Amino acid sequence: MACAPAAWAACYVVYDNAQQVVYRSQTPPVDLSKPLHETLPGIAPGGALVFSLGNSGCEREFNRLPATDTLRHGAAQRTRTAASRRLKRS
Repeated sequence: MACAPAAWAACYVVYDNAQQVVYRSQTPPVDLSKPLHETLPGIAPGGALVFSLGNSGCEREFNRLPATDTLRHGAAQRTRTAASRRLKRS
């Protein structure tokens, strides 16, 4: 039986309200379990998040986002999820 591909992007790019790249990484800049309209304005007011399946251009990360609770929460959530996956495999 074939497995379905995972539902995540390979590259996340955040543009500010002046259309300048302020973030580029293979790690989501916000907690994706919440709607983007709730999380993105906290890190890039008036900005946009673009994500793609290809990782071209994401080899070199770029981050000019402010350190916010949204970013820390997203990172904490990813860490908990990764840890629970490792525990399930054991």
